[in-house]
Amino acid sequence: MAPPKNRRPGFSKRAQYSIFASYLLGILGAVVGLLLLLISIFDPQGFAVLRTIGAETTAPVSRTIAEIGGVTGNASENVAAYFNAASKNAEMDRELKKSRIEILEARALKQENERLKRLLDLDNEIPDAIGMARLISSTSSSSRRMATLGLGSTDGILIGQPVRAPEGLVGRVLEVGPTTSRILLVSDGQNVMPVKRASDELPAFATGRGDGTVEIRPINIGTNPFKGGDLLITSGSGGLYAPGIPVAIVIRKNDTGAIARILANSAKVSHVIVQPMFQAETVAAIEKEQNAQAEADSEGNE
Repeated sequence: MAPPKNRRPGFSKRAQYSIFASYLLGILGAVVGLLLLLISIFDPQGFAVLRTIGAETTAPVSRTIAEIGGVTGNASENVAAYFNAASKNAEMDRELKKSRIEILEARALKQENERLKRLLDLDNEIPDAIGMARLISSTSSSSRRMATLGLGSTDGILIGQPVRAPEGLVGRVLEVGPTTSRILLVSDGQNVMPVKRASDELPAFATGRGDGTVEIRPINIGTNPFKGGDLLITSGSGGLYAPGIPVAIVIRKNDTGAIARILANSAKVSHVIVQPMFQAETVAAIEKEQNAQAEADSEGNE
């Protein structure tokens, strides 16, 4: 059987008093409300006085509640501002990193464009240039200093042809394939080049040291006239390299001559130009003489 909806409080006096007090407060509230309504209708001025008295009475409580709400609101605003600042800082940091990357890319692109422009100007200055291409790769850890060029025999490349960049001499063609060639770099230890000092044409030899520098030795043994800052260029002797190509700049003297820094470092050079040999007939004659001497030496040994 379902319990009745209106259950009596039983014999509990506390429950009975609570119900009676709630009824009494309800009736009292209704009476006070009715009196205030009648006063506001028949005596507006008196009602205004009562309203003022009520406002003054409840002002401290209202003020305290407002201050508590303001403090709570400020605290919540501060917390929100803290987390918003953290997220904004993270976003600004990401934007800064992105901007730095874009700036570096723009600088690299600008340098590449400037290098290509200088190379095109060099190509215009050398009307007999065979071709212009990119260095595909270069050795850095091997004992030999070689590079691979994206031109081959189908492009007219021959063994012995000089390879240069706007900065200076890069090396010479050592091996030729159909579409690629191997370049013997200036820094290779077996690459010996006749050079001269640009200021007074003092002749010397430059030999690669395998570390981006060359050793400069004067032809006149016993003299060491080099000093820091001397520019070394190709002399044209031997008929392989045309005269006047920048090679290296002296950085310090040593016991036998000087150490010079190569101007056209293969690690920084991207595009190069291949030139014909300065005096191909002279080079061919020298090679023929060297081959004949080698055959004579081998026959003598037998």
